[in-house]
Amino acid sequence: MAVVIEREEWEIPSSAYYLLFVSCFASLFSFPFFSSRSSPFSLHSFDHAQAWSFLRFQRGFLLVYSLASVTGGLQMLYGEVEFMRFGLSRDQIALIFSVVPAVSLFVGSFAGIFSDIKGPRKACLLYCMLHLFAGMLKCVNWLPFVWIASAFGAIASSLFSFCFETWMVTEHEKQGHRKDLLTDTFWRMTFFESISLLGSQVLANLLTTDAEGGTPLPFALAAILAILGFLYIKRKWSRSQDALAIWSYQKSFSSHVLRDKKIWALGWAQASIHFSTSIFWLLWAPSILADGRDVQLSRLYPLFIGSRVLGSTVFPWFYDTSSPYYSQNSLTSAFAVAGLALSVIAYDYQEIGVLLILFCIFHACVGFILPSLATLRTMYLPNEVRGGMISMSMGPANVAILLVMLAGAYHKAIVNSAIMAVSAFALLTSCGCVHMLKRSKKHQSWHDL
Repeated sequence: MAVVIEREEWEIPSSAYYLLFVSCFASLFSFPFFSSRSSPFSLHSFDHAQAWSFLRFQRGFLLVYSLASVTGGLQMLYGEVEFMRFGLSRDQIALIFSVVPAVSLFVGSFAGIFSDIKGPRKACLLYCMLHLFAGMLKCVNWLPFVWIASAFGAIASSLFSFCFETWMVTEHEKQGHRKDLLTDTFWRMTFFESISLLGSQVLANLLTTDAEGGTPLPFALAAILAILGFLYIKRKWSRSQDALAIWSYQKSFSSHVLRDKKIWALGWAQASIHFSTSIFWLLWAPSILADGRDVQLSRLYPLFIGSRVLGSTVFPWFYDTSSPYYSQNSLTSAFAVAGLALSVIAYDYQEIGVLLILFCIFHACVGFILPSLATLRTMYLPNEVRGGMISMSMGPANVAILLVMLAGAYHKAIVNSAIMAVSAFALLTSCGCVHMLKRSKKHQSWHDL
């Protein structure tokens, strides 16, 4: 007699969503009461004209930054489902996915140099144009167009990692705003980007009518949003930087990036967080669904993004010098905790609940690390080479991701646990790099600037 084994779907408790929401709300709105220094939104902290000027600048930037984040989120909606409608095998899909790190490596690594020389405003306009073309091509049900759209999306993702930040910092200093207020914008960038990613999923679900992902409506919306972003930047953003001479830029890049060990350490930290987050989005679903476990993955995505939001709201508690929890060791600890979380996942099989907690801890650390690295870049790096440094630091990460895609997903020569272990090792070595920066004699904190 055959034995029938019933598969019970694992459901996440609804209290987890409420707990995460309450934690984000408490962290966000209780900080001004614990900080002895008035926040930038308190107009008595400095001159009224300066306050309103900064708020107007910050809100305008965050508006278009959120719009760009939603556009990018809509383009990354379906993943492999997007290619299944063409009847491709998993190996063929893995080969197509390898296009993204390959294009990012050979084109995106030098996009930052283009941004620095021609100006970040032009790079932001190019970002919108690439998403416009990618959205239009994905609306056509023809496989070669999807290949081209994937290449455009890869270049756009590389541009997104630095062009908006570079423009914001350049314009912030040009308008004469206080430099310590950059930290406030940095964590809000991570906060609004995470919220925008959630919003893009909500919009996509409302527009998707085909369960197989065949509807072009989300991609059409992405193209429309790209047009709106392009027009906003074209009309509202000033030309804050003139084109630089190549020889002058080469000299500055060589002296401030290639010959500075502190920048190398900072670049490795940036590469490790880029690699680990990319690996996470490749492996989180296979890790949770291991051994035939039945879970609704769509309900887990908000938890991860919500954890990232929580990490970004915690950032001002540790980077505001007037906060009772101010600590320069916080970034080192964040890298260590993120690396240990992935190490546990790589080392041993875990129940779904434990996996979710570890993944959420990892994303909370990511939400804290991203604005922290942006702060360190402002401390150590001149604005004229910021884009080139960020894009070049992505090179090692893109090489590693390409090898993982080819050897792991295509040839199946590397197991997922080994890939996760490499990600954990990269984060732990970044912990050492950040510790070295902290010990540097030239290290400055914001109250010294």
